[in-house]
Amino acid sequence: MSPALLQHPHFISLEGGEGAGKSTAISAIRDCLQAHGHEVVLTREPGGTPLAERIREMVLNHTPSLPVTEPLAAEAELLLVFAARAQHVREVIRPALQRGAFVVSDRFTDSSYAYQGEGRGLDPAWIADLERRVVGLQPGLTLLLDLDVGIGRARTTGRDLWPDRIESEHDDFFQRVRAGFRARAQAQPERIKVIDANQPPMGVAAEVARAVAVFIGDTEA
Repeated sequence: MSPALLQHPHFISLEGGEGAGKSTAISAIRDCLQAHGHEVVLTREPGGTPLAERIREMVLNHTPSLPVTEPLAAEAELLLVFAARAQHVREVIRPALQRGAFVVSDRFTDSSYAYQGEGRGLDPAWIADLERRVVGLQPGLTLLLDLDVGIGRARTTGRDLWPDRIESEHDDFFQRVRAGFRARAQAQPERIKVIDANQPPMGVAAEVARAVAVFIGDTEA
């Protein structure tokens, strides 16, 4: 039998599609937690450790000087993401949680369900099994920045000279990803809180900060 998932009250993840404004939201989360006297570790996925960052480059093919011309199979993409995540959890996330810090991650396993599951069409049961066996950990709070795909694409146009593999996908892919995120939020409303990311960044930041304040108030009561 696969091990159960541990939902940790000091672990917060931020999810959303392209152009949702995660950078501003992460700063708001950090500021809220630090204002309450907590140590905060900010990290991201894929990545978070030197090895995981190298895997990130393979997944996103975002190294113009060393391009990978061989197409990456959806199954290989998923396994690479989980390889990076396993390293990330072992080297960064668990040690920080064990010493009492809050960990705030720009993306975590919900992205695998949305991008590789809904976006690529892979079996969510396989992703769930990998989540239990390889990760064993789930955020206590996930904030989903929900954004219209067209608005998100407009925000990211021209942002990078070399769009990565994911950013180069078509709108129908991102529509499936958004649907995947929204389905996850509907299925787990206690953990996943939806934030309207169509509003200006300061409005998003304020809503994110309120959600975090409520969450830490509940967990510390």
